[in-house]
This record gives sequence, C-alpha cells and structure tokens, in this order.
Amino acid sequence: MTETPTRVVRNDERNRYEILIDDTVAGFTVIEPDEQGRTVLPHTRIDPAYSGRGLGESLVGEALADLAERGDTVVPVCPFVVKYVRNNEVPGLEVSWRPTADDAGSEAAEPE
Repeated sequence: MTETPTRVVRNDERNRYEILIDDTVAGFTVIEPDEQGRTVLPHTRIDPAYSGRGLGESLVGEALADLAERGDTVVPVCPFVVKYVRNNEVPGLEVSWRPTADDAGSEAAEPE
C-alpha cells in the first residue's frame, strides 16, 4: 500500500491553510489577523473521509512552520492547535496565549 502524497498550501483568499490530497482539499486551519497584528488560529477541520491519517498534525505543523518563517506571532485558539503547540517544538515560532477566565490574577496566560 502506497501513501498518497499530501501538500499544505496557504490560501489567502479563504484565510486558511489547506492540506491537499491529489488536489482535493482534505482539511484546513483558519487564520485570522487580530487587532494587534497577530495571527489567530481559531478552527481546524479534517474532512471525515480523510480522518485517521494524521493529516491534522501535518497540516498544523506545516502551517505553523510557515507562520514562523514569516515572522508572525500566532494565537492558538483551536483546541487541536493548542495541543500541537504545547507538545511540539516549532523553531522560531512566536506564540501569544489568549488569557482565560482562570488566568485572572495569574502571571501565566498559557492554558492548562
């Protein structure tokens, strides 16, 4: 069994990174600028027809690597992206955690 090659592309018209299999969009992660010029990642979705292949990790990993290369500061909001950032080193990635209600009075804004 051969693995179908994938590629991740930035689609600025749709404000997202897409993972493609044979030129078919198998999933995406949304990118939105915030009022401070940071890049917010609020949502990631993999088409159920392609689930279980590790595409989410490939998509988010490559998107974050590209954002780091561009010098963007990212704000992970999507739970999948939050988990990825907490568990994986992305060289050069600048992360700005959104404060939560639990952070009131706390120095750390990083989610638990």
